[in-house]
Amino acid sequence: MPVSQDPIISLFGFIGVIILLLVLVTRFRWHVFLALLLPVLLFALLPSTDISAFIAAFETGFGNTLSNIGVVIILGSIMAEAMKHTGAVEKITLSMIGLIGRARMPFALTLTGYVLGIAIFADVAYVIVNPLVHAAALQLGVSMGAMATGLVGALQLTHAVIPPTPGPLAAAAVLNADLGLVILYGALTCLVGSLAAWGWGQVVGRRIESPPSEEFVGTSFGERGIEEKLPSTFSAYLPIAVPILLIAGQSAARLRWPQGNALTNALGFLGWPVVALTLGLWLAMRYARGEQRKDAVTSWVENGLTTSAMIFAVTGLGGSLSEILKQTPAVDFVAQAVVAAGVPTLFLPFLLGVLVNMITGSSTVGVITAASLTSPMLSGLGLSPEAAVIAAASGSIIIKYVNSSYFWVVTSLSKMEADRAVIAYGGASLVAGLGSLAALFVMWQFGIV
Repeated sequence: MPVSQDPIISLFGFIGVIILLLVLVTRFRWHVFLALLLPVLLFALLPSTDISAFIAAFETGFGNTLSNIGVVIILGSIMAEAMKHTGAVEKITLSMIGLIGRARMPFALTLTGYVLGIAIFADVAYVIVNPLVHAAALQLGVSMGAMATGLVGALQLTHAVIPPTPGPLAAAAVLNADLGLVILYGALTCLVGSLAAWGWGQVVGRRIESPPSEEFVGTSFGERGIEEKLPSTFSAYLPIAVPILLIAGQSAARLRWPQGNALTNALGFLGWPVVALTLGLWLAMRYARGEQRKDAVTSWVENGLTTSAMIFAVTGLGGSLSEILKQTPAVDFVAQAVVAAGVPTLFLPFLLGVLVNMITGSSTVGVITAASLTSPMLSGLGLSPEAAVIAAASGSIIIKYVNSSYFWVVTSLSKMEADRAVIAYGGASLVAGLGSLAALFVMWQFGIV
């Protein structure tokens, strides 16, 4: 039985959920979990709402969403901890610099951000890479605006768009998207967006006065003379590459070969995100040395679980909201209105991502909320789940400014004045998100995604 059969009341309820969520976050500074929970519960009090159907939809949406991705979010969070502590993040950075060359350090760092953002939380990755950024800027005699802007934009973009980071992983679960296809298409769109962020740094960031600091020089593995403790380049990339290849390979095999044969069964198991991320975690942990081995199975796991808690809560509520709205006439009304207006339907999840991110300052919350609101309307919009995930995620990084914790991490560590950082780093997130959307729009127009 549907939650509500009254189109007018359910439409006002749909709009009210969004408005109340934004007011509670911006005006009253509520945590997003409570700010999302209260409007959802109040929806049950609307006239014509069937309480039994509402409760069933809430529990089904919450449980089904977390059952798909709960363990994977934990594994990804612990893997990020392991890569941070074993030096894999620094090794990837050094390898990219060696490949591209020190003379083109801003470009090398942008590509580094493109890779690291797939596995590591953007702010954590920047904390680790920051000493190398300052050292390179001092060596080349350029500002932090030129050196760091592409890195800042690329890190945030791939973190928001490409699984197995929590935001796109949760959005894919809410929308029932194919993770392998989200990875494949997201990698292409993010490459375009990352190059746009690099271009912003070279054109605009270069003109922003922000000298590097010697404060951080000498704190990296290499500068402390212990570079031999870093894993090899091959080993550093494996925890990222193996899960992505297995998950994407599973999706490709499912499209290419019939179900039921030995190869698709094997790839189906290995490409199951739980197995793929477990292998990635083992690859990340096996370079723990000495005291790190004890930390690897205790504090790293505890830190990963702590990081996962908020994402669990918001993702589960997002699934509940999506399931409730699916069982009302409001979503069909909104979808038909968007189609009738002649606006490309791809823009709806994108704009929802922009709105929630700019209000809450969180890309993870932005993409999950945008996916939750888009999911009930998906069939009416004529969008594939994968296109909706990437569009919502691309919007969820526009624009990073003073209400974003990531903005303050990169601004304070790069020693840039806040007003200048809004232009440099906020601008980088703007062009990165738009670049990703533009690439997605082209693929969507040609029926690729």
